[in-house]
Amino acid sequence: MGRLIVVSNRVGQPQQTAGASVGGLAMALGAALREYNGVWFGWSGRTVETFTGQLSVQRGQGATVATVDLEEQDRQEYYNGYANRTLWPLFHYRIDLSAYERSFNEGYARVNARFAQTLLPLLQPDDFVWVHDYHLIPLARELRRRGVTNRIGFFLHIPWPARRLFATLPFHRELVEAMFDYDLVGFQSEDSLSAFHDYVAHDEAGKVQTGGRAVAFGRTVRTGAFPIGLDVDAFTEAAQGEAAAAWRDRMRVSLAGRRMIIGVDRLDYSKGLEERFLAYEEYLANTPEALEQVFLLQIATPSRDEVPAYQEIRARLDGVTGRINGAFATPDWVPIRYVNRSYRRDELAGIYGAASLGLVTPLRDGMNLVAKEYVAAQRPDDPGVLILSQFAGAAEQMREALIVNPFSREDVSDAIKAGLAMPRPERVRRWEALMDGVRKHDIEAWRDAFVAALREQPAPQLV
Repeated sequence: MGRLIVVSNRVGQPQQTAGASVGGLAMALGAALREYNGVWFGWSGRTVETFTGQLSVQRGQGATVATVDLEEQDRQEYYNGYANRTLWPLFHYRIDLSAYERSFNEGYARVNARFAQTLLPLLQPDDFVWVHDYHLIPLARELRRRGVTNRIGFFLHIPWPARRLFATLPFHRELVEAMFDYDLVGFQSEDSLSAFHDYVAHDEAGKVQTGGRAVAFGRTVRTGAFPIGLDVDAFTEAAQGEAAAAWRDRMRVSLAGRRMIIGVDRLDYSKGLEERFLAYEEYLANTPEALEQVFLLQIATPSRDEVPAYQEIRARLDGVTGRINGAFATPDWVPIRYVNRSYRRDELAGIYGAASLGLVTPLRDGMNLVAKEYVAAQRPDDPGVLILSQFAGAAEQMREALIVNPFSREDVSDAIKAGLAMPRPERVRRWEALMDGVRKHDIEAWRDAFVAALREQPAPQLV
């Protein structure tokens, strides 16, 4: 059957405890590696003066972890530059924040070539290679240039932009052409898959055949939507543990008879935090009976502090939070509790469980697992209500949430009011349907669907 070789920008630990602080990607890949006795390869996160390609390999827990160090120039041009100042904002529809510099593109190409060269000795003829995310789009092309004939799949965790937006990227054609060196390309949602097909058909005069096969550049690649899910058993175990119970109790004491709205996000302009705060301000202004009876707890974990756009959004959020609290707060109540730190998964499960509303309103998101975590943390007999952006990939699956337009303050404000007023029978009905979907479309279903589809592809023949 062959091993599964997972390649991502950064490498986590494939074995995690139930309460560990770990993102959705690490959870997903850890499960896949344990299942298929695989190898996880990527950047160590460390930099060295001169790139050597030397591998650091650790074996254990049913998987092998292999990492390589990059140069500081690589980190600035490939990671901070092309990945996070060019592709990330563009793919999240923020072309106003996208930076196009030749050195960024050169660094991106250089690191993908270095990844391919370093990965080469690890590969065995019957391995399956699963490449993850926007950092490594050209990796299959680099591997093919080095004679690799293994089946290679690619999964994009972030949204794929509409074709007119994508065409603003210099060398956009070359980037898409590189994707046709994969055997399988997966997206989080039907929306992203459709946008990719639209580009292929209109900008490259390609074809999309039955079964999702895209034909262009003289090659064919299978494409599909593979929505990622939760490791439901591990998360529910964490939600039922001592740490979660302690945080639920702590938060309920902190409520002091009030109701809590919870938001948990990485501090990123794509998450719509400023728009969320302004919508909540609209709710307070139009609902005087809610004053001193409800508060928003926003946990926003800082990230990418070296990128100017992230420094700017943090400063704006500090200002908006202070202004709203200054306008509405009383001596014993503040409307927004704004926290810039991370919490363990089991701690978050407890906090979710004490919240009457889960507010998940990104302006654009590949999936957003916070929406699924919030649902999984609720009490079946008295669940909270999920408010979810129509522009999150999760909205395609979670139609029983209150779906909102995050750009509309009135829409989000109305949903907050409706969610807090929703009677228990309707909350239970919506939660049961949402939880059924969370269980059905879990991380194992995602993993098995993608790997099975990759293994079905015929072995490529290099020309």
